[in-house]
Amino acid sequence: MPADANPSGDIFGGWVLAQMDIGAGITAGQRANGRVATVAVDAMQFHLPVYVGDVLCVYSEIKRIGRTSITVGLETWALRGRIGDRVKVTEAIFTFVAIDKDGNPRPVPPLKEEPA
Repeated sequence: MPADANPSGDIFGGWVLAQMDIGAGITAGQRANGRVATVAVDAMQFHLPVYVGDVLCVYSEIKRIGRTSITVGLETWALRGRIGDRVKVTEAIFTFVAIDKDGNPRPVPPLKEEPA
């Protein structure tokens, strides 16, 4: 939206970062089966600007699972003018920690095996 842009019509990088944090948090929270908190953003790279009218698409992939942490890789793509070219605009690596109801770190549960 225009309120998220600078006078040149480029969307603020912080807004894009927030959308990536939401997407990565959903992925990490699903894997952790509960609450997670962002603890680090590494290797953030802005490749191209995002413009007012673009549709932002955030794709995530779990890269690593530790005892209490989950590292998520993200790529963010924009559809120019909602229907135009699809271009990669940012990529980053986010790390989350699984937390309990009191906000303390908790172990990431093991994956449940699928029935055969």
